[in-house]
Amino acid sequence: MREKRRLAAPAASVRTTKASIAPLKTGYALIVDGHVKATFTAKASALEAGTQLKNRSPRLQVKIYDAETKLSEIVEIARA
Repeated sequence: MREKRRLAAPAASVRTTKASIAPLKTGYALIVDGHVKATFTAKASALEAGTQLKNRSPRLQVKIYDAETKLSEIVEIARA
């Protein structure tokens, strides 16, 4: 006869996530549709990455978050 295999039950309050749960204290974060996708030390590099992503996929909501001022700005594509 077949044996019933039991899976190990996960802990009750274990949170599994791929993103870092530590808050960003310095630098800039690239936020795509509400999720942090990358972090940068310079604002120019964060804006460049956000602009490239927005140009490839205009429907995405792309923001650059400044950790020091705790403000975010929306990245928009330039219209001709």
